[in-house]
Parts: sequence; structure tokens; C-alpha cells
Amino acid sequence: KTDDIWHCYIPDLKPGQLYAYRVYGDYDPANGLRYNPYKLLLDPYARAITGDINLEDVHYDFDFDKVDSEFLVNNQDSAENMPKCVVLDGKYDWENDTHPNIPWSDTIIYETHVKGFSILNEDIPKSHRGTYSGLSSKASIDYLKNLGITAVELLPVHHSVAERTLVDQGLTNYWGYNTVGFFAPDSRYSSTGIMGEQVEEFKDMVKALHNENIEVILDVVYNHTAEGGKLGPNLNFRGIDNLSYYKLKKDSKSDYENFTGTGNSINSGDDIVIRMVLESLRYWVEEMHIDGFRFDLATVLGREEYDFHRHSKLLELICNDTVLSKVKLIAEPWDIGYGGYQVGNFPDPFSEWNDKYRNTLRQFWRGDSGQLADMAYCISGSSNLYNLRSKGSHTSINYVCSHDGFTLEDLVSYENKHNLANLECNKDGTNENFSYNFGYEGETTNKEILERRERQKRNFIATVFLSQGTPMLLSGDEAGRTQQGNNNSYCQDNIISWLDWKRLKSNKDLNNFTRELIKLRKNSPILTKGQFFDGKEISDTNIRDLIWYLANGREISEEDWQNSNIKSLCLIMAFTDNTKSSDKIRSIRDNSLMIFLNGSKETEKFIVPDNNIASKWEIIINTSSNTLDKKGLCLSIKDNYIMLDRSLVVLKPRTGRLTKLLTSIIK
Repeated sequence: KTDDIWHCYIPDLKPGQLYAYRVYGDYDPANGLRYNPYKLLLDPYARAITGDINLEDVHYDFDFDKVDSEFLVNNQDSAENMPKCVVLDGKYDWENDTHPNIPWSDTIIYETHVKGFSILNEDIPKSHRGTYSGLSSKASIDYLKNLGITAVELLPVHHSVAERTLVDQGLTNYWGYNTVGFFAPDSRYSSTGIMGEQVEEFKDMVKALHNENIEVILDVVYNHTAEGGKLGPNLNFRGIDNLSYYKLKKDSKSDYENFTGTGNSINSGDDIVIRMVLESLRYWVEEMHIDGFRFDLATVLGREEYDFHRHSKLLELICNDTVLSKVKLIAEPWDIGYGGYQVGNFPDPFSEWNDKYRNTLRQFWRGDSGQLADMAYCISGSSNLYNLRSKGSHTSINYVCSHDGFTLEDLVSYENKHNLANLECNKDGTNENFSYNFGYEGETTNKEILERRERQKRNFIATVFLSQGTPMLLSGDEAGRTQQGNNNSYCQDNIISWLDWKRLKSNKDLNNFTRELIKLRKNSPILTKGQFFDGKEISDTNIRDLIWYLANGREISEEDWQNSNIKSLCLIMAFTDNTKSSDKIRSIRDNSLMIFLNGSKETEKFIVPDNNIASKWEIIINTSSNTLDKKGLCLSIKDNYIMLDRSLVVLKPRTGRLTKLLTSIIK
């Protein structure tokens, strides 16, 4: 022991050697001590772990059958029932691989699961489906590039353990939010199953994606571990240093603070924990070439004692680290503890999952009252939350659906969750989905309902990619993936969660629509500028950068914003990146968009508002038609245009060529 470090050197060990720890000391849960040499412990810093842990009685410190068993040490040896850590040689040829460093302005995030993305894709060799190799196969990469994706955000790939209650019911922790090794890629996604090869295969995946200019962002779970609460298993952290790694209750050190809903919370104010988190993050960036992180329940990381502080030691060190501050950092800005909801309150350079954006879009397009002002904030970048942040609107990760909740297809098909397959009596998962099924619960063959659902899906996709901020698309939403109404599929490692490639390939209309919106976004600097609009005149032009109108063409007043009955609006965004006065008007016309949004349940007559940008505007996106056959229609100032219920139209100035004015739907 040197100072506070225990260390040893064992000569002649070679790569491939298996190892684990036994730690001796007092077993005194009442005082926070849970040393038990009968339990083989995984190295928290292991770079590879041999395989799964199937939790049994032997993994626990206590005997379930004895009274007060928590304080009676279980002397069953767990060695035969534990995976082992693997010594690696660390050699790998990255072949000059570098981080793509995609600017936030150009970033299109695709949230997916390593296994679920490719497991059913018959264009991939069977042995590679559902693995790191499957995600980096030519078929997968071609699909992502064709769609326009610049970053895949992977659900947890750190080595994880399925909860015993799930395994006993024939289920598993499919999502992987139950980490046991913060340095080890999960062996479940190895195509070979050969011990330790998952590390090289993971690197191959990253390198292949980088070669196609696609970044890799990891969803990481530093807020808790797989050891659960006081009745959880003893796998590594608990048996090595329970007092340091976990936040224990002050009045009962045998129990754990539970800000996560999983039984324990990491002790984010402890120097040992802080060092481990920082070294883990740096390892994934420097050794595994990862481009960013999405931090699950990130509020926990800011709880030094009990309350959240945006300038906590751990968050400050992450933000100021010379390595970590250069990659993408995304916070899920909440946990379930007191004061846990911290949307808009994380420090720079963190971006944030913006659930206020998600909920507002869902309510607006459902036709709810009182959403006008919030919808305006969402489209223009959520300045009410992020006006003072260094990245401006790029701080907001804009999404309608994520792994946690309904898919887009289910959002328009179900008004209630259907989670019976999770075997929790449908009590799990949120009840606040803000969904609408258009008159029928679940799948239907009714053509009118299907048409309305398809239009609603196009509304959501269009809004996400037309909004200021950073767009995120849930894997499969571009093709109508369904989870059969399950809004909490964390334990469903089956067709409920997997991407159905046959459905994806058959739903070409929605896929093409999504691709077109992504292309429009990439080609429109006004959608990616990051700076907030201020509604003021662009110098020397008599044109404001953002104006809001009612459907009747009148500019929205302060009183209108407070009117909960208004459910339709129009906006004109103007932008120029040209500072030369003589070219400003032309630049503005090239970089301006007009958007009509009818969130009401009725058709609405829109009047093209008077403006100083252009006299004629051409429709380039129209969600009321899946064939987009109403594109190309040119409208003049003061023209009337009938919008279907729940529909969206995008127009751009018509300049430089004669236009045939189509009048078939102008009233």
C-alpha cells in the first residue's frame, strides 16, 4: 500500500489472462461496510469482461431465508458463477482514424440500439446481425448515409447485468441501463463470442463509421450501477469500497439514496468516483475514439451532497477537461430525486435532451389549447431555456420520440400504453404520452384513419427538422416502427424492440419524406445557424429576421399569444450570411422560409402575409400529401390557401424564373 493505493505486480501474465478480486474486511452494513471475501469481484477498470452474469443466491451477501439476513454474511463462494476480467494487450491499428468533428450545426442524431438495429436485416450476414459488426456493415452504413445521418447515438454498450427479477420472469434488460463495467464494451454484441474480441470489434465498428463521416455517441449510465439497493448483489463496487462509490443514507448507512429508481446512486461528490468517471470517459474518447456522450439521469452527477448544483466538482471537471470538452456532451437533465428536474440548467458545453420541446409538439399537433407560445419557442430554438448558453439553439436536442416512450407510429396509433408484456400489470411506463389515435386504438385498415396518421407523422418529422436546435430521430420512426403500444420496452429483447427491416423497406413514402426534410435542413443555413432570432431588422434591409402571423395574415400581437383558442400560426424566418449591402436582399431571399402550421382539428384558410422579402412564394414541403404532389404551387402575397386539419406547409421565395400559378386549391 502506497499512500491510499493498494497495488501489486505479478510477472509473466500475458494478454488473455483472466482475473478478478477478493477484498477482505469487516462486513458491517449498518456502518456502510460490505466487505465479503467469499464474493468474487470484477475490476471496475476492466477493459473486457468474459460474459453475462446470471444472478443467483450466491451473488448476494445475505441469505434471503433468514431473519435480518442483511446483516448475516453469506459465505457461499461466487467464483464459479462470476464472469472474469480479461487482460488485453491494447494493440490496435486505427489506420490514421480521426474524429469526424461534425459541427453542431450539421449534426443529425439517430438514436438506436446495437442489436435492435441490425438483428432482422437480411442484407447483413447472419453471424453479424445484432452485433457491432452488423452496425458497421455496408448495408447499415449505406442506409444511414442515404438517410442523411451524421451521428449514431447508441443505447448503453458498457458491460451490463440483467436484474434478477427480470431473468426469473424470462425477460432481460435489453436497453442495458444496468452497468457493471464502465470501461468494457458489452460482450453480448460480439459477433464471434470469443473472449475479449468484443473490444477489437467495437473499434472496428467505430473506425468503419468514421470512414463514412458518421460520429458515434454513447449513452452512458454513470448515475447508478447494477448492484441495486441494499438487497442487491455484490459484484464489484459494493465489495471494494461501498462507502466511497455509493451515496448512503445519513440515518441508515445500510441503505442507499435512490435518485435513479434503480436502488442506488453513485456518490458523485467523492474523489474516487469522480476520478473513475473522468478516466472512463477519457478512455472511451482516447482509446475507443468515441465522439460524444449522452448522460443518463445526468442530474445525479451534479449532486455532491443531496441537492443538484450545476457547478458541482464532477460537472465542472468534465466541462473543463482538455479531452472531454472537445467532444459532444449531452445531458438527460433530470432524475427522480427532489429537485431533479433541471432542464435548461446544465453548464456549457453540455447540450440537453429537451422534453419540453417533445411534449409541446405532441400537444400542439394533437390540437390541445394553449400551446401557441410554447410552440413558437420550440420552433425558434427554445430561447426561453437556452438564451444564455454558448451554443445557442444547438443546446437543445429536439426530439418527439426516443427509446423511452412511444415510437412515432405508436404515438399516432395509441392513446394508452400497452405494457402487459413487461409483466408489471401495465403499471410501468409513463401515463402522460400526449398521444392521439384518430379514433381507433392500435392498428387498423380504415383508410381515413391511416391517412390522418400518416399526415400526423409527417407533421412531427417536419417540425423536428425545421426547428432551430439539434434534431434527433428515433431509429425506425422514419419507417413507421411499432412497439405494439409498449412505451417502456426496456425488457423486450424481441420483435417489440427490434427494427423491422421489411416494414422499413415497404414504407418508402415516409422514408423519402424524412430524407427530403434532412436534405432541406442541410441545404438551409437559416435552419442551422444556432444563433437565436431577435425579431429585429437585418441592417440596411427593412426585413426582420423572424415574424409571427395569424392564419389571416395579421402579425401576432401580445394579446394573441395569450389566446388559448388559437391553434394555427405562420412564421417567416429571414437570414443572410452576406455582409455586403448590395447582395443582402438576394442573400435573404435565398435563405428565407415561410411556414404554415395548422394544429387545429378543422381546415383553416391561410393568407400569405405581406412581407418585404418576395411577392411570390413556392411550396416545397406539404404534409397533407404523402406524394408531395402539391409541391411547386406558387402563392402571391394576399393569396388564400386552404390548410387541412393538422397539416404543415413550407414555402420559399420564388425568384429568378417564371412560375405557372396553380390555382386548383386556392380559394
